[in-house]
Amino acid sequence: MSANKAETFQKFSFGTQIRKSPYSDAALRWGAKGFSVYNHMYIPRDFGDPVQNFWNLVNEAILCDVGVERQVEITGRDAARFVQYLSCRDLSKCQVGQCKYVLITDQDGGIINDPILLKLAEDHFWLSIADSDVLLWAKGLAVHSGMDVHIDEPDVSPLQLQGPQSRDILRAAFGEGPTGLKYYRFTEHDWNGIPLIISRTGWSSELGYEIFLRDRTAGDRLWDHLMTVGQPLGLHPGHTSSIRRIEAAMLSYHADMTLKNNPFELGMDRLVDLEMEADFVSKAALKRIRKEGVSQLLVGLEIDGLPLVGSNDEHWPVTQNGNVVGHVTSAIHSPRLRKNIALAMVAREHAGTGTRALVDILAEPRNCEVVPIPFYDPGKAIAAQG
Repeated sequence: MSANKAETFQKFSFGTQIRKSPYSDAALRWGAKGFSVYNHMYIPRDFGDPVQNFWNLVNEAILCDVGVERQVEITGRDAARFVQYLSCRDLSKCQVGQCKYVLITDQDGGIINDPILLKLAEDHFWLSIADSDVLLWAKGLAVHSGMDVHIDEPDVSPLQLQGPQSRDILRAAFGEGPTGLKYYRFTEHDWNGIPLIISRTGWSSELGYEIFLRDRTAGDRLWDHLMTVGQPLGLHPGHTSSIRRIEAAMLSYHADMTLKNNPFELGMDRLVDLEMEADFVSKAALKRIRKEGVSQLLVGLEIDGLPLVGSNDEHWPVTQNGNVVGHVTSAIHSPRLRKNIALAMVAREHAGTGTRALVDILAEPRNCEVVPIPFYDPGKAIAAQG
């Protein structure tokens, strides 16, 4: 890295305890203006106007540095049994080359993480994680499990190529092969001697792919290659879109769910199989919670008034008749829907569609109404197309 690059990044740096991704310098060169921290790493969060970033995503395509989505690698004779022990979703039918959205839950039923599982072989798995320390949790469980497994963080760093032009850009970058991937499938790919895994996944609810680089020294080359072949096809450098992910009701760890939440509160019953024979950490707790029921539920809200500026950086109270009945977890203005939309955790008795309430936005009360989620493309037809 040149001296100029190092000096440029210093204005974002917290020191060596926060890691850069293999794409951090490339993202700076291509216009990143701000970074946040996720999984103890820098992630670009600002390429200019977030509304323009949204339109770039839904109309053309964006390339995002998501090297912060670290992989927890699980190998060994008992790898499949151990992966199942971590998760409340039945993984018995997961095939090599397949991805699964799973929940990692603890002994009380709380959600530790909501990763994408990739099955590379019968005894080789990756968990592509959200923002929490799954590696440490998995290592701790492995010590006491009596299972023959090895837990590690491999040299793997993903990029997200998302948007309606992403398939054509992928074809231009790597040939026809990867473009035939079905939704939630992946393939290994050799790019001029550099090993990649390409999956039909992404955090956008648009047509898209994730490109997992298995050699961090090639980060600059991979980013520049994709932008060079992609720009003529409409590719823009960008960042994961809060507007699009809230439209799709895609949950963000620490924002919309924490260790204090269980799958039933979040409407994720489909990811819990309490009848399967296999044991898993949270099985007894989730059986008890299902029997007792939950006191709160995640819902969608439409909030009246002028367009929200940016997104919330704290949980806004939701009230009825002066009583707090919940809180907004994520809120944004959708320029496509021309509405203020939000995800909120509210008391069960106030969670019915059509329920009216108030949201206290920094001492400014606004009317709101509970509505179904997702707010846009509820059947995920866009992401699953073709």
